Amino acid sequence: MAVRLLSHELSDLCLGKPALRSLSITSTVAEALEVLKTSDDSSVSIWSCDHKAEFDPASGFCDDDYEGDCRCVGKICMVDVICYLCKDEHLVSPLLALKEPVSVLLHKTPGIVLHVEPSCSLLEAIDLILGGAQNLVVPIKTKLSYKRRQHQKPSPSVTIHKGREFCWLTQEDIIRFLLSSIGLFSPFPALSIDALGIISSEIHTIEYHSPASGAIGAISRALVDQTSVAVVDSEGTLIGEISPFTLACCDEMVAAAIKTLSSGDLMAYIDCGGPPEDLVQVVSARLKERNLNGMLEHLSMSMSFGGFSSSSSSSDEESTAAPVPRSLRHSRSMSYSARMVRRAEAIVCHPKSSLVAVMIQAISHRVNYVWVIEDDCSLVGIVTFSDMLKVFREHLEAIA
Repeated sequence: MAVRLLSHELSDLCLGKPALRSLSITSTVAEALEVLKTSDDSSVSIWSCDHKAEFDPASGFCDDDYEGDCRCVGKICMVDVICYLCKDEHLVSPLLALKEPVSVLLHKTPGIVLHVEPSCSLLEAIDLILGGAQNLVVPIKTKLSYKRRQHQKPSPSVTIHKGREFCWLTQEDIIRFLLSSIGLFSPFPALSIDALGIISSEIHTIEYHSPASGAIGAISRALVDQTSVAVVDSEGTLIGEISPFTLACCDEMVAAAIKTLSSGDLMAYIDCGGPPEDLVQVVSARLKERNLNGMLEHLSMSMSFGGFSSSSSSSDEESTAAPVPRSLRHSRSMSYSARMVRRAEAIVCHPKSSLVAVMIQAISHRVNYVWVIEDDCSLVGIVTFSDMLKVFREHLEAIA
């Protein structure tokens, strides 16, 4: 039965998925930033399309009969922009940095985004993810796509590529699908993560009182690994985390906080509800001390536009009445549109926790990982969606 489940085609998982928001590879970082700020999604797809004369800019369509190439070459999120602006030369002149092409944000790691056909099996998709893919780009058919073919103008950020729209599938989508039929894999999902050997000790950490700037490289690597950076004390006790999933819900001014605050203060800065006013003042003062006037001016502009207003609400009820500032948005995943407000405290489990319990825990908090700690809160390691998928893959090989 489990083997038959994994023979499902990816089209089954694409039902109801929204079309990707797209940006051209020729766009600027500023244009990408604007799309990210106005989107409920945490990331945007970047496309390289050889439209030439066959592309109609008035309708946004590629000619169905044109043989040119339309490819998603990557994805970016707010974390990419934040890490980019953390570079010293960009802090001096952020407006100039934002004029650079969006290609400077793309990861050099190949295969993070892969095109697949709707007929691709779930088992094949798992193999691609275990090989390093984060997002699988799948063509979809929607009523909206058909209407656009009737020459209705598309959204500026959703493009019809050769007459087709696309969605993407992630590790979370596949884990959620497996969890919906977890009984077919009994009894191994009830085993502890320790017994299954999926607790990884390869983790990114930083000490609580250390400058947050020391975590920039770790944040970038955690974004690629789809994990997080653990904040620990001098004895290795887990205190919290600096999570790319949380940073993706903030705005670009977090770059200034990373360069001026300690790791502990940064956790408070990115906590839900927006940064505390006293920390905003600390960031401003330290930018001024370091003569980073370009970023200081950018910060002042953000504050004047209400980006740090503590009176704004992130509730779904009030969001219909007025736009919610990016720093207060916590749409936790690119897979689902539901909003999840979560603090900077880390999501944790015990080595004896069962696999199915950890799966539920990660999905409910909209993260791709769970930290593993002992009873004294000492950090043991981390369990990721990728680790979980490896176990399912090995189980299928064993029963084949």
